Amino acid sequence: MAEADVAGPAGPVTIAEVARHANVAPSTVSYVLSGKRAISATTRQRVLASVRALGYHPHAGARALASNRSNVIALVLPLRDGMHVPVVMRFAVSVVTSARQFDHDVLLVTADEGADGLRRIAASAMVDGLVLMDVELDDRRVPLLRALDRPSVLIGLPADPAGLTCVDLDFHRAGGACVGYLAALGHRSIALLGAPQAVYQRGTGFAHRTLAGFREAAAAHGVTATAGPCEENLAAVQRRIAELVDRRPRVTGLVVHNEAAVEHVLVALRRAGRRVPEDMSIVAICPDEVAERASPPLTSVLVPAEEVGAQAVNLLMHKLEGKPTPESSLLAPRLIARDSTVAAPFSLGEST
Repeated sequence: MAEADVAGPAGPVTIAEVARHANVAPSTVSYVLSGKRAISATTRQRVLASVRALGYHPHAGARALASNRSNVIALVLPLRDGMHVPVVMRFAVSVVTSARQFDHDVLLVTADEGADGLRRIAASAMVDGLVLMDVELDDRRVPLLRALDRPSVLIGLPADPAGLTCVDLDFHRAGGACVGYLAALGHRSIALLGAPQAVYQRGTGFAHRTLAGFREAAAAHGVTATAGPCEENLAAVQRRIAELVDRRPRVTGLVVHNEAAVEHVLVALRRAGRRVPEDMSIVAICPDEVAERASPPLTSVLVPAEEVGAQAVNLLMHKLEGKPTPESSLLAPRLIARDSTVAAPFSLGEST
């Protein structure tokens, strides 16, 4: 099969020119490049030397035809209620950038298409594999993913990951790490402002795992804890903070797991007469740039979007090459102390 012409450093270089330079037939060059037929080591080395000498690069479409691959992967994005688009796009950019390192392009698909969308994509042979975000604990797409003839990687962890390949931050440990850090500073009454209610109602894994880790760590450290969802707009955050200050006046430690609400939380606390960190210490689970641009800069557990996206692509490429992959790869949380946390004020400490 002939390869398409491409532009080399000295102008257009064709597969025929590579063949003439190597003194072989054009079909031999194609076989060397595609690997579809055995070629002697001597001939192969001569062809590859000519490829390098002429600066020839096989056209991506021709490579795809030669290997029966599309050189495209699908990324299923969670553009749904309660998902903070800037953070979602950090994952998307990481997936796209990493895929290009493997000479793959990325087809974006919205998660609202559900299992039907996955069937359509797989049946069309448009993609070699899939990366999925916004994974629910009881995700209805999981049985289909196990049955598809296309490999997949989930950014997230369902309740039953058997037979799947998943990668994510260990949100259970992240919730626990926030509690442990505040408890070590002497805070005896803490609260979690979590994801929007819609995220919990869908059973989204990262939100529920953070909540479970928060509650378990609070019980282990013997601290009084309250937790609930938090919406993303300022009015809703102000109501939530006012309710918290009124009903739990002894709370001195706050964990925020809602990137879109971080700035609103700081505004609402000031309006409620609570200083950060003197009266209220805050730990956020968010990207570094969100924590660093806050005033004061927030102690935080990093959401490693770039690392998770890159690892998801690496795992998918391993599956495409038939290499074994782990069932679940959970990244350990990394907590960075900044100016939003101090030792608990004893005057407000919970006594029971």
